[in-house]
Amino acid sequence: MNVFESVESEVRSYCRGWPVVFDRGVGAWLYDEDGNGYLDFFAGAGALNYGHNNPVLKQAVVDYLQRDGVTHALDMHTVAKRDFLEAFTETITRPREYDYKVMFPGPAGANAVEAALKLARKVTGRESIINFTNAFHGMTLGALSVTGNSMKRGGAGIPLVHATPMPFDNYLDGQVPDFLWFERLLGDSGSGLNEPAAVIVETVQGEGGINVARDEWLRGLADLCKRHGMLLIVDDVQMGCGRTGPFFSFESAGIEPDIVCLSKSIGAFGIPLALTLIKPELDVWEPGEHNGTFRGVNPAFVAASEAIRTYWQDDKLEKSTLAKGEQVGRVMTALAEEFPGTPMNPKGRGLARGLGFQSGDLAGKVCRAAFERGLLMETSGPDDEVVKVMPPLTITDDELAKGLDILADSVRVVCA
Repeated sequence: MNVFESVESEVRSYCRGWPVVFDRGVGAWLYDEDGNGYLDFFAGAGALNYGHNNPVLKQAVVDYLQRDGVTHALDMHTVAKRDFLEAFTETITRPREYDYKVMFPGPAGANAVEAALKLARKVTGRESIINFTNAFHGMTLGALSVTGNSMKRGGAGIPLVHATPMPFDNYLDGQVPDFLWFERLLGDSGSGLNEPAAVIVETVQGEGGINVARDEWLRGLADLCKRHGMLLIVDDVQMGCGRTGPFFSFESAGIEPDIVCLSKSIGAFGIPLALTLIKPELDVWEPGEHNGTFRGVNPAFVAASEAIRTYWQDDKLEKSTLAKGEQVGRVMTALAEEFPGTPMNPKGRGLARGLGFQSGDLAGKVCRAAFERGLLMETSGPDDEVVKVMPPLTITDDELAKGLDILADSVRVVCA
């Protein structure tokens, strides 16, 4: 028995599907301790949009550490934080005409979500939150309360209250008008629905199965929130930072959420960092009312600033992501047509793509076959029935083509 099996908790998961010991990462590749290379269509669950050990970001972090730059500072002012706030404002929010205060709630996406939920309740004086079917927002208790997955919810060990799920876009296969049930409950004094403080939504449900909300659905949701005095929270933890093309996944819908949650690739180099973006009039926190030890991970500020200035001064990365995403979509559609006897559902946006199968068993077999051929992919969805494709946004055309060839071979092996 190795040290992982003898010492590490049974809760470990990814390592069970990829039973090797990884040692190095470069760009879109991971290498095990024996030097075998694996093309990465996982990208740290979306935390490595700029690839492993991106040389530009690595140099910025190394230079900062070499000069003894502050690494830990809670919420004290630092040069690194100032540089990040200036880069984020000048390059990301101001050109998009978004007006947000930036809160550093802690290092993970769940921290950003917890802060958003707490603030929404403080601002409105209401307790209830509306979430959506198949949503995933994190593993802490507040985030779990607005998460759909029954296995993850069951791990809480206590009732998860003050949240009410509503159907996500196309949950009822387009047979019911958007928000019919939701709006009926809001307008009926006998419905039993507590007046909601906020609605929290992912524009593309990553862990839920790469379920994409249409732009018109998102606009309808934003309008519904305004008419009923509910705050709109967009969880952009996995789909933000360019994963769907534009920096924010909701840009194409033309909406401006009241609160936005960011993490994963905002840290740019795989370094933990999370932001909760707040409209200025909602920033009613008392000093220290919400805090945390690891709010100020300064090497993450350095990497994030460098990533913003390197990749977001123009629209080259956005256009590249959209084009590569279309390439993935074409391959998935062709596979679905090649095997009409094995129903497959290609879906996604940008470089967040999924190939849905009728069972988690089939999707799992495809991912195992891909691993045997040197490709890392995970499954998602309520029954793990979706093969999830999320490579680094910086993946080369040749690497993407190679990975898609392996994906196709793996599907053929399983479905032939």
